[in-house]
Amino acid sequence: MAAAMARAGVCALRPSSLLTSCNSLIHDNLFLKTGVLWKHPPSRTFFSDRKKFHTASVGQVFRLRPFHVLVATGGGYAGYRKYEDYKLEQLEKRGIEVPVKLASEWEVALYKSVPTRLLSRAWGRLNQVELPTWLRKPVYSLYIWTFGVNMKEAAVEDLHHYRNLSEFFRRKLKPQARPVCCVHSVISPSDGKILNFGQVKNCEVEQVKGVTYSLESFLGPRVSTEELHFSQAPPGNSFQQQLVTKEGNELYHCVIYLAPGDYHCFHSPTDWRVSHRRHFPGSLMSVNPGVARWIKELFCHNERVVLTGDWKHGFFSLTAVGATNVGSIRIYFDQDLHTNSPSYSKGSYNDFSFISNNNKEGIPMRKGEHLGEFNLGSTIVLIFEAPKDFKFHLKAGQKIRFGEALGSL
Repeated sequence: MAAAMARAGVCALRPSSLLTSCNSLIHDNLFLKTGVLWKHPPSRTFFSDRKKFHTASVGQVFRLRPFHVLVATGGGYAGYRKYEDYKLEQLEKRGIEVPVKLASEWEVALYKSVPTRLLSRAWGRLNQVELPTWLRKPVYSLYIWTFGVNMKEAAVEDLHHYRNLSEFFRRKLKPQARPVCCVHSVISPSDGKILNFGQVKNCEVEQVKGVTYSLESFLGPRVSTEELHFSQAPPGNSFQQQLVTKEGNELYHCVIYLAPGDYHCFHSPTDWRVSHRRHFPGSLMSVNPGVARWIKELFCHNERVVLTGDWKHGFFSLTAVGATNVGSIRIYFDQDLHTNSPSYSKGSYNDFSFISNNNKEGIPMRKGEHLGEFNLGSTIVLIFEAPKDFKFHLKAGQKIRFGEALGSL
């Protein structure tokens, strides 16, 4: 009886045992003939009728690394935020007031995990690649259609003239396309959309309605009065009071957002003298109105170039704020400025003075004169001192063009 059961067991196991033995022999034979040394466990082969299946260890097929997880998660979340921004824009077009909902610390940290500086450098290199002549018109036409670019204003309308994307983004305008207002004391330095404007209050500046950032964090420590062309301000209790140099004056601000389809150069908004440049390396998060409404102190997180000096009423500053794919901020008279460097220290900044023994006046700028350019779209922030009767001629959310009036006395 026992012998019969043993024979039955052998017969039942025979197919699987035979299959395993065959597989083992095949693999051993292959290894011996080829002499291959495997660093990872070999894949297994199974036979089912006439079909042959191969499997590999999970480690060979797919490996998760922290960097990949951060990029995928952060990129996905950034895409989600873009969709939310689109919905907010549609509500604004309908005249529906959108409530402010600020991002939490973990949301900001997640957004910062996206390697926007690396992507911006890659985008900058791509922009420099010369396009074949036959490809230029289709590529530029797609961009024109997507962002509503008006090429009739360009000094050169022929799309084949622009060898690469960088030249197309930095195209010059016809002289008559942007007449400069001579009546008002401050003009718009660029094309764009007015995000906010008004008086600076309690050392806080509004980036959009209801969302503020610290004046001192944005500009950094006050520049020495030796570099400025006005007397020492009376001692005050706040950073804002230290910037106001004349009794009876107030501090004003204006934020202009440049969309990708806007003219990318910016100009001097008034007659003034630039005495100092401060460069803050930082993140390159998007600065579109939806993100500006979502992240508090967004402009303080991002890379920016702060130009400070004076005009006839006292302190004056213009700040070019970088953004995603806008790692390149260029100031025409500052050849030493290099933005979006591969490495930087968090919270650091670099100072450069245009006042020297050979140049006591700094850099004089005339209203409307070319000042600098962005690689794509971004933001310009003006912070300046003026008498109490200074009035803006603006509405929040309005479109504006370079040369049009911002305000006057």
